[in-house]
Amino acid sequence: MNAQHAMPFGAALVPGGGVRFALWAPGVDELALELAMADAGDDGPWALHAMAAQGDGWWALTLAEAKAGDAYRFVLPDGLRVPDPASRRNAQDVHGPSTVVDPLAYRWRDDDWRGRPWHEAVVYELHVGAFTPEGSFVAAQQRLAELARLGITAIEIMPVADFPGRRGWGYDGVLPFAPDASYGTPDDFKALVDAAHQHGLMVLLDVVYNHFGPEGNYLHAYCASFFNPAHHTPWGAAINFDGEGAHNVRSFFVHNALYWLEEFHLDGLRMDAIHAMADDSPTHIVAEICTAISAGPGRERAIHVVLENEHNQARWLARDAAGRPLRATAQWNDDLHHALHVLATGETAGYYIDYASKPLQAFGRALAQGFVYTGQPSLYLEGAARGEPCAHLPLVAFVSHLQTHDQIGNRAFGERIDALAPAALLRAARACLLLSPHVPMLFMGEEYAARTPFLFFCDVGPELAAAVSAGRRAEFSRFPQFSDPAVRERIPDPNAASTFEASKLDWAQRQDPGYRQALASVRDLLAVRRRELVPRLAGQRGAGSWQVSGDVLYLQWTLGAQAGAPAPMLQLVANFGAGDAHVAAPPGRCIHIEGAPVTRGEGTRLTLPRGGVWAAIDEVSDDL
Repeated sequence: MNAQHAMPFGAALVPGGGVRFALWAPGVDELALELAMADAGDDGPWALHAMAAQGDGWWALTLAEAKAGDAYRFVLPDGLRVPDPASRRNAQDVHGPSTVVDPLAYRWRDDDWRGRPWHEAVVYELHVGAFTPEGSFVAAQQRLAELARLGITAIEIMPVADFPGRRGWGYDGVLPFAPDASYGTPDDFKALVDAAHQHGLMVLLDVVYNHFGPEGNYLHAYCASFFNPAHHTPWGAAINFDGEGAHNVRSFFVHNALYWLEEFHLDGLRMDAIHAMADDSPTHIVAEICTAISAGPGRERAIHVVLENEHNQARWLARDAAGRPLRATAQWNDDLHHALHVLATGETAGYYIDYASKPLQAFGRALAQGFVYTGQPSLYLEGAARGEPCAHLPLVAFVSHLQTHDQIGNRAFGERIDALAPAALLRAARACLLLSPHVPMLFMGEEYAARTPFLFFCDVGPELAAAVSAGRRAEFSRFPQFSDPAVRERIPDPNAASTFEASKLDWAQRQDPGYRQALASVRDLLAVRRRELVPRLAGQRGAGSWQVSGDVLYLQWTLGAQAGAPAPMLQLVANFGAGDAHVAAPPGRCIHIEGAPVTRGEGTRLTLPRGGVWAAIDEVSDDL
């Protein structure tokens, strides 16, 4: 079913012919629009048209001769030509003209798609440009069947909003409505979503509402009201969610969220760094977006909202009496990652210091209840309290992971966890994660323990490029291993095309024996999850329990009860030690053994090898 999201700005086709153009530009006293017909080529000729003031800083113009495919741009009083901030397509990158798009041109095939319930989610984070050699929406389609066979049920795509240049992570986007042209056209993106639905895959999109990138953002030139200098962020004045004129700014982002869900049939959004969205309004912008999504048209589909929030504010994840999310569906659980990273690598610099004293206990706490920090003082924050109690939340409110684009790419050389930690410890950690009631997330390539790096890369203008390269190397100078300038010079230049190329997945690695073994292990774990856990996750409420004995971690969760049956217990025993561990086998039916051979001793005693995990489901069990 085709859908066009109506909004008060941008370029909209008029029924019967023509296009209406609208822009909020309160900083100018006159405004014009230049139009180039689609059949005239990229260089015009351009026709200049005066726009009419509508009041409150709004400007509008309807052109009967305009049509889909035409190029257009706004002309400021000083002659500066700028793209539409609500452009649906910018074929010539962020500095070029925008293109009128017909949202109804793509013919969807997913009329029967209703999404998937969240407890079925197994998320796979990917970057379109680095996921395949071609780095396009079209090429990504060719890998969807393989992900579905593996047991993935949702792909989470790093931001595609138009960013400067031909390569980038996407978090410096400046045109939030336009899929980046380096990946393909809007219809190419729709085709990717459509194909994913044919394979039973949900598609989530990462969106950035906390800042604009430093290149290609022209809003300052005609709409200073879009920013509020009362709030300072790492990117300068904050986006204006609570000052004068904020109602139009808020509307821009609410419409953006609905636009992606309606016109692109997405199954959800992941909101980047909401802790960096400064808003002192009575209703926070995140709450307004969540409300608009839940009340929006076409909600016969399941729609999910995932947050990134360093503050661990459990309030955003609250449920109603029936267990339905009141705001967001889930949050990325960085606490679990941080604890595991310290446990597996021994690194304790930066925010890892908060997990340094007892990493196995912290990892167990994260698996059992979600957040590790639920109000305790943080060493990294110099004693300030961090987090809110979360034990009342269902564990599917936590998207948990052993690595993400952030945790890999923020390293100087982009090393993945599989290149840093012993394979046995990672085998145990992955089994614990994939067999837990959390929603697990893999970063692209993790399913076969890829060791190709994922580096920070971009493609900005020369002046900014030099600053980015120097800043990147200076950032690491405070770490002892990078105190030598010669060592820092080896850090890959983010602007070099080779840095991007090195970050692409090497799909041929999957055929090598070591990688095949890792892939088979993940496939087996996800099969167990699908068969044994997913039917028991609906209705799961509250935290589990954990216990550490030496280097052995014991975990137990109460799952959702089936009609007329007691709530089953899921129990895991995992050996994170350097050698074999002699443990008590948990009661119940064994559903998976990771790290064979596991040998039984007398009675209920087991010998677990290093990295071994024993998982069992017990229909009736006492607490640990």
